Amino acid sequence: MCSSRNLAWSLAVLSFAEIGFGVSSITVGILENRRTRAALKMHHEEGAPVWSGVAFLICGLCGMLCARRRTGLMMIIFCACCICGLIGGILNVQFVRAAARRADFMSSLQIASISVACFGMVGCILSSWLTCRLASAEQQRMFLDRELSLHHSVEMTEKSKAGRSSSK
Repeated sequence: MCSSRNLAWSLAVLSFAEIGFGVSSITVGILENRRTRAALKMHHEEGAPVWSGVAFLICGLCGMLCARRRTGLMMIIFCACCICGLIGGILNVQFVRAAARRADFMSSLQIASISVACFGMVGCILSSWLTCRLASAEQQRMFLDRELSLHHSVEMTEKSKAGRSSSK
């Protein structure tokens, strides 16, 4: 079983990769928007890589905070960000595929956008799984701490009772 520290380190590395996927998706989206504006055929689907990139970027930043703080609230917020990133990636793939069908071909930017979105979605899924593992490890650690504290307080109570009865 992995320790809480190893899980947090893995989550930080994966979050850093998620930030990279977000920046890449935003860059590809901006380049694709320039290309479509040059052709004067701007569609609402062309902004999908930018928005999914923003979702991946926010997911990565929340993951870095979650790996550092490891509180229950931070883990819940991070899982919600992962779900939003996953939804953004799915919408990105759907919109880019629809735009490629209209044009009857797929440009290299569209292929890059779909590839980055797929990597980002896999990162979101793995991050959610790691966060669940981290939450379980933290819960187990807190239970053991509480159990040891309770055991210690019971021992101290028994010693003080034994000390009082022997002095009488």
